[in-house]
Amino acid sequence: MSGPLQAGELVLLTDRKDRRYLVTLAAGGEFHTHAGAVDHDALIGGTEGMRVRTARNAELTVWRPTLRDYVLKMPRGAQVVYPKDSAAILMQADVFPGARVLESGVGSGALSLSLLRAGAEVVGYEIREDFARQAVDNVTRFLGSEVTARYRVEIRDCYQGIDAEGLDRVVLDLPEPWQVMDHAASALHPGGSLVAYTPSIQQAVQLRRACETGPWAAASTMEVLHRGWHIQGDAVRPNHRMVAHTGFITTVRRLADQD
Repeated sequence: MSGPLQAGELVLLTDRKDRRYLVTLAAGGEFHTHAGAVDHDALIGGTEGMRVRTARNAELTVWRPTLRDYVLKMPRGAQVVYPKDSAAILMQADVFPGARVLESGVGSGALSLSLLRAGAEVVGYEIREDFARQAVDNVTRFLGSEVTARYRVEIRDCYQGIDAEGLDRVVLDLPEPWQVMDHAASALHPGGSLVAYTPSIQQAVQLRRACETGPWAAASTMEVLHRGWHIQGDAVRPNHRMVAHTGFITTVRRLADQD
């Protein structure tokens, strides 16, 4: 999106210490921080990237939030799949515009946002109704209500079965993804991919064992480590803190049925 900032739009305010605040603009509204308040009317009609001053003369920069910004700041009822892993899952699953995707373990909707932004048609299974509501709210708040034409969340237990056929992809964020393998084999078309996100290596190992039986091949498991760098003049070094292990990503593809 480009053009002037509008009422009803999400913006990200950042200060000099890179503290970040997600705000929905409203005519007559105010944003309050420890460094003073800013009138929303001073932002509406402005341009992203502009700088404004609070009532205490603190400087804030105004941006439209990226998907990464939003995922890290959005309301959550469950732990989210972090951006570094969502990006890898999209690549490992080879998600494309129009792909029919079953996502199970929707949580707060972080991975749903990435799948939908990539153009997929997503059906989500979630056993907790409060998580399902939060996911739909988070998705529509960032992508708009029109995205619901491609997004549906059902209160369902994927361990009990998948009511779909000819799926392109199955994406799982579940404690025991190996329980879904038979259901996924029936739901995926030949050549389709299953991708599972698991916190522990023991879960990944058990999943890989399940991939050794049934119509599965080309299994692989990976994790993503994210190390930032401090660059200030001639002072160049890795950041002291690193986003290391968060989860394992296992990918496997469905074989064709044999006569």
